[in-house]
Parts: sequence; structure tokens; C-alpha cells
Amino acid sequence: MGWLDFAKDMGRKLFSNDAEAPQEIEKHIAEDNPGIEGLKVEFKDGTVRLSGTASSAEAKEKAVLMAGNVEGVEAVNIDGLQGPAAEGKVEYYVIESGDTLSGIAKQFYGNAMDYPKIFEANREVIKDPDLIFPGQKIRIPK
Repeated sequence: MGWLDFAKDMGRKLFSNDAEAPQEIEKHIAEDNPGIEGLKVEFKDGTVRLSGTASSAEAKEKAVLMAGNVEGVEAVNIDGLQGPAAEGKVEYYVIESGDTLSGIAKQFYGNAMDYPKIFEANREVIKDPDLIFPGQKIRIPK
């Protein structure tokens, strides 16, 4: 997973100019640090480059989503982020207008009441299960 694309005009607004983007994105990830040591963030032309050491594949995935679900970010590169490789136990989903976590759970798991699995897997990017937005990218654990 070197690159992951995002909706540039969607997401949480953290910065008002490109110069402050690296610091604000790094601070955002550090607030709910998913397990990244020595995190460094670079930002250029809508692309975030993350470096550091991840404690797990899940930590990498969460850091990517935290950086990518920020307004102004259209891609995240993790070539500089060391740590375990993903084991294919996760899928990504882009929220569409009208989606709910229970509807997404029904689609992926066959049971709408399994929405807490999705919420817990995305706690760093979804603070309230009732507040998701179109264009937001989330993890769907298998």
C-alpha cells in the first residue's frame, strides 16, 4: 500500500494553507495516535507523505485514513512508513450520500447490527457513528 487516493474537497478542515498542512496533519494523527513512532509528515500538491515506524499493519491503515480524510488531501504515500505489511484482512469503502454505518454493515457482513465493528475499526476518523460524510474513506475489517 504505497499510495491511497482520497476526495480532495471533502473531509475535516485542518489547515488554511499548504505551509501549515504538515504540522496540522501530524498533530491530528498524534491526537489519537494509532501506533506510529517517530511520525513525520510532508505535504506537497495535495499529497501527504508519512514516515516513521508503525507498530502494526492496522496502525498504518489508520494513519493513512486519518491523513487522507482531511480537506485538501488527495493522496497519501506511505513508502517511508516502516512496519508490518497488511495481511489482506481489510477492505476500504468510500461513504456515499445516504449511507449509514448499519447499512454498510448489512452490505459487508449481512447484518446491520454489526455496525459497531466498522465504528471501532475507524474510531480515529469517525468520532460519532451518526456523523459520517460522503467521500470519507473508511476501513472494513474482514
